[in-house]
Amino acid sequence: MMRKLQTIGFDADDTLWHNERFFKLTQERFEELLSDYTDKSLLHDRLIQAERRNIGHYGFGVKGFVLSMIETAIDVTEGAVPGHVIRNILDAGQDMLAHPIELLPHVQTTVETLAQSHRLVLITKGDLLHQERKLAQSGLGELFDDVAIVSEKSVETYQTVFGRHSGGVAAAMMVGNSMKSDVVPAVTAGSWGVFVPHDLEWDLEKAEPPKNPRFLEIADLGDLPSLVADIG
Repeated sequence: MMRKLQTIGFDADDTLWHNERFFKLTQERFEELLSDYTDKSLLHDRLIQAERRNIGHYGFGVKGFVLSMIETAIDVTEGAVPGHVIRNILDAGQDMLAHPIELLPHVQTTVETLAQSHRLVLITKGDLLHQERKLAQSGLGELFDDVAIVSEKSVETYQTVFGRHSGGVAAAMMVGNSMKSDVVPAVTAGSWGVFVPHDLEWDLEKAEPPKNPRFLEIADLGDLPSLVADIG
């Protein structure tokens, strides 16, 4: 009998390894650099607005984040931001790009276990070179049958990626920490969507959970093998 579930897709950042905490630390550094020019809460709001505007231009990832910080610094200082502040922002971005990969709990065991029985696909947003480097450093690369680094995760993304594997979207599952990017569009496409909450959540990735029997939630990736076994 053919399995109900044949392909399992995984998000990368903050699902397999730590990511958002480095953005938060850099944002705190950014706020300190500009503390003489504007209030912290105002700066946070202005940065989020810049990120939202710029996603279509720069995409997701560190480079777009750095450019949004520079734009915000110029705006809140009315063009008076000192050169050394820009230099510090650039240095912070380079530190983020060079940061070593640290897997989240249960990731190694879970991915190794499921790779023995299912087709695994990595589906992640962000800068191509940076995401490739992180995957290589994670030690998980050889466990995935397919890797898709995309500019956005939409219904069409999951239809395309899962559609190139036997069983298509109906026999696929997407696992991730973003309700907006990993769960809602995957479930809408017809696959299972498994939400794995992370302590840190980017404001632009928040969304309401779908009202669909194919929406599932687990506490951490250690619970995923038993969930997969229950589906069959």
